[in-house]
Amino acid sequence: MSKQSRLPKGGTNLFQAIKAKTDEAIASGQKIYKLSIGQPVGPALEVARKAAAAGVLSSKESMHEYQDNGSPGVPDFAKKFCQFHNTVNFDDIEGLAFLPIPGIKPMLPLVPLACGSTKSKPLKIGVMTDPGYPVPKTWDGYLPYEAIPIPLTPRNEFRFHVNDLDDELWCVMLNYPHNPTGQTVTKTWWRDLCNYCEANDIRIFNDAAYAKLVFGEHCTLANVAVEYPRLSWAEAYSASKMGCNFTGWRIGAIVGSEDFIGDIATIKGNIDSGFFAPAATGVLAVVEHASDAVDDYCQTFQQRQKWLCDTLQERGMQLATEPQATFFNLWLTPKKAFGQIIESAEQFNYLMIEKTGLVGVHFEPYIRYAVVADILQPGFQKAIINAFNQAQVEY
Repeated sequence: MSKQSRLPKGGTNLFQAIKAKTDEAIASGQKIYKLSIGQPVGPALEVARKAAAAGVLSSKESMHEYQDNGSPGVPDFAKKFCQFHNTVNFDDIEGLAFLPIPGIKPMLPLVPLACGSTKSKPLKIGVMTDPGYPVPKTWDGYLPYEAIPIPLTPRNEFRFHVNDLDDELWCVMLNYPHNPTGQTVTKTWWRDLCNYCEANDIRIFNDAAYAKLVFGEHCTLANVAVEYPRLSWAEAYSASKMGCNFTGWRIGAIVGSEDFIGDIATIKGNIDSGFFAPAATGVLAVVEHASDAVDDYCQTFQQRQKWLCDTLQERGMQLATEPQATFFNLWLTPKKAFGQIIESAEQFNYLMIEKTGLVGVHFEPYIRYAVVADILQPGFQKAIINAFNQAQVEY
């Protein structure tokens, strides 16, 4: 008898599949232009690297020990980092808790578990994965919960209404500002959701990794949720997407109601020993001494977003919605390109890689492009223009 995988079918990482296709194109001699990677180019800011280096060289034992659910090497890191992303003064609010985390991604599967999921009764969790960052949906194949995609379309501008939510949800796992659309939400929108979830005892978790990369109107969940003392909520922030490249540092924090943060901390405390304190020291140095640099990165991404959106629309591409944040933009997949009928976003993406070297990410039925690279460099601009001139897209 042959041995076979015991995992659910599928599960191949989308980004790894695109990378493999990209590698094939490179091997064939194709010059590649990546509009696919959500990782800012270059190193982390120098002020962060110097502070982290000092942390590594420190003789303080607290800098080198387990940080667990606290941060003895970097006192009050979680509260300071969360405050950096919000305008409301957390000192004035009762019933809050803070949790330092090694990035948001490893926390995502913990959120449903923190809602009391059992093998005998899987919970229903609302997720923003269609289109969206796939991790919350991917994990429902491994863990005892059912991920239910919340309706997100160009028609509702990728902002759902509370009437779209399943009545049996235990939690909604959100992602605003949104990857892949760059959509944001307002204070009024959050209040509608908070009122609904408080009344129906539904927990709210928001992945706010892009909260510092906003150039349109936006409000964080935390700035509104503090008005609802009976609401069970949590919002997570990440250093990796502040604009400067901290993607490999794996540093972040969560703020929320004591009950929800406490449950997440219980799960986390059983599987995790905390983040790397010197790296957190570096991130905090940016928060306290170089926040202007984060704002500068945001403006840079906004400029690149505008150029790319204008350029592609001039060549027939249709935006799914106008990005208000992040370094991502989402497009409707053309029905025809290169003289061929297009049957899927994957087909279009792979044709673009093969024929022009331009790499995107297909979130069926859409195609996502990213502007973390310096697309305003003349050579990159020329490659983008030539690619879409060659594609001759039609809808």
